[in-house]
Amino acid sequence: MPPTVAVVGGGISGLAACYYLARSPNPPKVLLLEASARLGGWLQSTRTAEGTVFEHGPRGIRPGGAVGADTLHMVSQLGLEGDILPVLGDHLASRNRFLYTGGALHKLPSGLGGLLWPVPPFSRALIWSGLQDLLAPAGTEPDESVHSFAQRRFGREVADVAVDSLCRGVFAGDCRALSVRCCFPALFQAERRRRSVLLGLALGSGKQRGAESELSRRARTERWSQWSLRGGMESLAQALATFVRQRGVELQCQAPLRRLQRHRDGRWQLTLPDGTVTADHVVSALPAAALAEVLPAEAEQLAQELRHIPAVTVAVVNLQYQGVTLPVTGFGHLVPSSEDASLLGIVYDSVAFPQHNGTAATSVRLTVMLGGAWFQQSFGDPALVAPALLLQRAQAAVKEQLGLESAPTHSIIRVQQACIPQYMLGHWRRTERIRQFLAEQQLPLSLIGASYAGVSVNDCIASAKAAVGQLLG
Repeated sequence: MPPTVAVVGGGISGLAACYYLARSPNPPKVLLLEASARLGGWLQSTRTAEGTVFEHGPRGIRPGGAVGADTLHMVSQLGLEGDILPVLGDHLASRNRFLYTGGALHKLPSGLGGLLWPVPPFSRALIWSGLQDLLAPAGTEPDESVHSFAQRRFGREVADVAVDSLCRGVFAGDCRALSVRCCFPALFQAERRRRSVLLGLALGSGKQRGAESELSRRARTERWSQWSLRGGMESLAQALATFVRQRGVELQCQAPLRRLQRHRDGRWQLTLPDGTVTADHVVSALPAAALAEVLPAEAEQLAQELRHIPAVTVAVVNLQYQGVTLPVTGFGHLVPSSEDASLLGIVYDSVAFPQHNGTAATSVRLTVMLGGAWFQQSFGDPALVAPALLLQRAQAAVKEQLGLESAPTHSIIRVQQACIPQYMLGHWRRTERIRQFLAEQQLPLSLIGASYAGVSVNDCIASAKAAVGQLLG
């Protein structure tokens, strides 16, 4: 009789784990437990009767690197090639990204001119920041904040404006508290390898490509900057659920895990609201803090480490406008914390993915991101904040920063509580201690998902693939 693997958490990480388990040569019996009524986690898309798609979580996936290629290979295996919406390298959404600072929009420099001459919002040509990186000595600390790293390598202005905004866009977090080693490992390792970040990135790390597919070859040839799916990002989760269900994976929704306990024979007993199930191995795709609350008393040391991995809340406000024109065309703009801490940025969704406009082909769709590490100080308790307040704040930002005076014809407000884990200084030591505890105790438990080694969709899928590979040898 094959062993039983229980996957806890039905977001993209848990579904990806089921996918890799189901595709193995001798698949175990697989059971997926999801607390909510739906699968997909933060992959949340709304499709209106007019065919308009609004994303309330990730809205695009980058194709680059081994993890990007592996995700595209998965998409091919799921039969979704015909649904891919690529953003090509010469598309305006690939070439144009903006910062809002000093009360104005500024295009991020690109090309030779942006290097050789000062381009607002920067007071000096960025070539001087590049020279600073080439000449500066390598860091010696095992970790440092993203801001400190960027300031040391490229200068204070780049750290205060560009890198601050980047951390808000990717992590909804404060670059002065986040770990460069864990948030941007490629930059950290580039400096360690070549003493210079730019040299290290240019010369590469010699890492191999991921799984090859026709989609990954297309992505390289056409220089995709990102891609989505015709039905929205949630359709990836739906396709995964269909794929694994057809291969015998049992999917249970509305089945929150109450308690994990070990039998004397080493197997797990999982307590659910309506009974218990037994498994030889558990793959946890739960957020770190949620897993900490269900562990047995003998794993309190592990629980303590997990509780110290925080996550921030982001309000996602989708807006649709008719009869308006954006003042600029590109992917969107970010806002540094010095300009407005409460507003992370605005994504111009209809520029990158006009196919998601549906029958309202000429509409303008925007997503306003609010809060993050600044949510509590800006809006109060995420569980109590009034949606009307968030909508008002989002509309005011669109009016002030993009000049759209009219009211939106459609709006959706979602408060995504504790949606993005924060890799604070020392996170790498914490994850090392977690790995060490699991190894020493020989626990049949795998931890995957965004809490540990990457918050992107690609990272979550990669963590599931690695865990399954280790589990099955």
